[in-house]
Order: sequence, then C-alpha cells, then structure tokens
Amino acid sequence: MICPTCNHDNLPGSSQCENCQHDLTQWDRPTARDRVELSLMADAVRALKPRKPVTLPATATIGEAIQRMLACDIGAVLVVDGTGKLVGIFSERDLLTKVAGAADHINSPVSAFMTPRPETVRETDTLAFVLHKLDSGGYRHLPVVKNGLPVGMISVRDVLRHITRLCKRG
Repeated sequence: MICPTCNHDNLPGSSQCENCQHDLTQWDRPTARDRVELSLMADAVRALKPRKPVTLPATATIGEAIQRMLACDIGAVLVVDGTGKLVGIFSERDLLTKVAGAADHINSPVSAFMTPRPETVRETDTLAFVLHKLDSGGYRHLPVVKNGLPVGMISVRDVLRHITRLCKRG
C-alpha cells in the first residue's frame, strides 16, 4: 500500500503509514481482478432488475399465500400492512418448517407463520453486500425496499444469472 501523503511503500493491509503515520484504512480497498469481481464490488442491486414484489396483506390466509406463490411461480411473498409497509416475508421455508405437519392451517392468517422484520436491501446496495446478506443469513430471497415500502424482490437465482451472464461475455 503506497501512502498517498509521502509515497512510502507499506505492507499490504497496513492501517497506517510506517513513515508518516498517515491513516491508510480508507485507501486499503480490494481491487477487482475481473469483470465478475468488478460487478460485485461496483454494481448496485438495480443491476439485477428486481422483479416487482408480490405482496399480500397480513390478514391473508396461508391458503391464499400458497395460491399466489404457485400462480406467480415464486418462492416467497412479501407481507405488508395497511399502508403498504413491509412487515414480513412468507417463504417456502416458512411453509415447510412452520406450517407443514401441523394442524390444518390453510385458513390461518399468513402473519402467524411469516418471518417478521425480514432482512432487506436497497436498490443502491452493492451486489457484494447482497451476497453477504444472503450467505450469512442463509436466505434465498431478499426484499428490495425504499422508505420501508417493498419495490422489488431478488433471489439467489437472480445473482447467479447475473454472474453467469458476466462470465459468458467474451
């Protein structure tokens, strides 16, 4: 790491210059070695072209949620309150871990089985940030929000498609 103040060549990862003690933490950023890394570091969520969110009111039933997921061929629906604000997510995982095998819940409200306060991303977040959230949380879907309102939904599959397209370009 070359110090921008005195041009001293420091060891990579140094937090301050050995020569002039200048803080180097803001300068020690990873550099992209190929177009995939560059995209992950620089491109924002909007590059994935998030799908329009499929939403249901918190009063919708489990049956309605299942029907909507099947009709739209999606793995999760977003649960919103009366003002449209995101309050939860109901996914295939919720269906399998919370509903399946239990008593008949087809007419129960989806709000009783959804994951409340789901992790979200913004359209301006980087793809690297999104991948980190997906991986660290074990999520397959992340709502894209703006001012608490859902504006899109992205999935692991969306990120994989994006990376695959980058790899195919010559």
